[in-house]
Amino acid sequence: MNHQETLTTYLASFIQELSNSGVRDVVISPGSRSTPLALLIAEHPTLKYHINIDERSAAFFALGIAKQTRKPVALLCTSGTAAANYFPAIVEAKLSRIPLIVLTADRPHELRDIGAPQAIDQIHLYGKHVKWFVEMALPEIGEEMTYYARTTATRAISTSLQQPAGPVHLNFPIREPLLPRLDPSPFEELENRPAITVKQGDTLLESGEMKKISERLQRIEKGVIVCGVIDYPQFSTAVLALADALGYPIIADPLSQLRSGSFSEEYIIDSYDAILKEIVSDEMLYPDVIIRFGGMPVSKPLTKFMKRLAGTEQYMIEAGNSWRDPINAATQMIYCDETLFCEGLLKQLDEKRHSNWLEMWQNLNRIARNTIINEISDITELDEGKLVLELVKRLPQNSHLFVGNSMPIRDVDTFFHFNQQNIRVLANRGANGIDGVVSSALGASLYGEPLFLLIGDLSFFHDLNGLLAAKMHQLNITIIVINNNGGGIFSFLPQSNEPKHFEALFGTPTDIDFEYAVKMYSGRYSKVRNWDEFHHSMNEAITLKGLNVIEVPTNRNANVDIHRKMWKRVSAEIEQYVHGEKE
Repeated sequence: MNHQETLTTYLASFIQELSNSGVRDVVISPGSRSTPLALLIAEHPTLKYHINIDERSAAFFALGIAKQTRKPVALLCTSGTAAANYFPAIVEAKLSRIPLIVLTADRPHELRDIGAPQAIDQIHLYGKHVKWFVEMALPEIGEEMTYYARTTATRAISTSLQQPAGPVHLNFPIREPLLPRLDPSPFEELENRPAITVKQGDTLLESGEMKKISERLQRIEKGVIVCGVIDYPQFSTAVLALADALGYPIIADPLSQLRSGSFSEEYIIDSYDAILKEIVSDEMLYPDVIIRFGGMPVSKPLTKFMKRLAGTEQYMIEAGNSWRDPINAATQMIYCDETLFCEGLLKQLDEKRHSNWLEMWQNLNRIARNTIINEISDITELDEGKLVLELVKRLPQNSHLFVGNSMPIRDVDTFFHFNQQNIRVLANRGANGIDGVVSSALGASLYGEPLFLLIGDLSFFHDLNGLLAAKMHQLNITIIVINNNGGGIFSFLPQSNEPKHFEALFGTPTDIDFEYAVKMYSGRYSKVRNWDEFHHSMNEAITLKGLNVIEVPTNRNANVDIHRKMWKRVSAEIEQYVHGEKE
């Protein structure tokens, strides 16, 4: 069999098994060495491919698709620095548990380390940031090699989905000539071949251990459920039922998917960040037990609060074999599927508990939320906190909100209060970087309309290349750019007390007119000057198609003053309530 037939049969067998194992979307960055893989993927009858020229943007775009669909997405590039540009998104995928199948083409072994063009060392290129690395064999013919290609594809998908989910890397050395056979299609003869399947079970806790935990929790009234970054469809129902049975409040991070839905807000505490930020007399809030699900919450005051609870039992529930406890506070690390843990405990609990402890948290939350709304509502100038309040009011039912890092996600934590609009909130909170956010949101918009992105000006600048995907694939997205001309979060940090070098090193104003960049990608742009214009732009955005960017200019210094005044007012109201409870 000649080289073309060998190349075609080997790679087509691999690609067919990707499809059999559940991959539907492939993001491709064009290149030469990846030619046979790219052509065969494009030829496949069920795979849907998306071209994204910039590899960094491509990787984040794939991550956004996988985040939205909760399914593995494949990613293909040529050899050399193209593969290196995937690195930031792969780091994010590993830390945020997103299944990516990274396919990098490579020079064959005889062209490595001898000065050949576009050849770098791609062996274990991503180190420990991928769950599994495979240096694929050079294409060969025969049943054994075909089976090897197929099983490697199946193992890659299975490994990426095993909890904790994450990226895998397969490196393909390929010799020239690079053109596979496309006619007749190589997939016609592969369609009827039985797929190689992997059955994955959920992690369960032994019933005796579950009984011990339930008996312990039934004796503890002062408990809190903390839900950080977690996005499993059935989890919300299960954890709400558990809170109802135990009488425990749920401290719900905006990425827990518990801030918006058709369920009751009775157990949801959404203003904990403001409650805990500057409160002095917080001992009465100390729980005897914390049950924690998901990644660490965004809120720094909550993190500090949990860290100083020396006498509190803290149960950390993880579906996979990992250790997400940066505050070193877990007293029990429990490896069990989060939803099944809640359902298992429910079966062991006797009856619903009425809790004065719960009522106290509910009262505190109501006071904090009302104070925040009252303090912010009267502000007439464009303000970043009020922007979140106004935005949420105008998001359509069943929409998606992708949130940038630094100040936007923190303002969403403070100002995105419980509602029943069923808004799914997404963000890149693995490495918490400001790079690639535009591309991730565009990837999520592929199957997640209507989608809105709330992002800061520096993060928007970091990924302007990502806007090309909106133009190429005719994606529908509204991007709200908060432009305070620099790194607004640093104005809240100790660095702001060193004015001599603050602007150059931390404020980093860019003075960019984003209108030209948006129009370069055929987008619609508007810059609002007041709240009426913002409301009008949002009302229009709901019906617009394509790329739509709304720029909201704000003042960094005024934003700090407004936030601090609001937090001071909330703390005063909370302290007054706490003292009243003690008397």
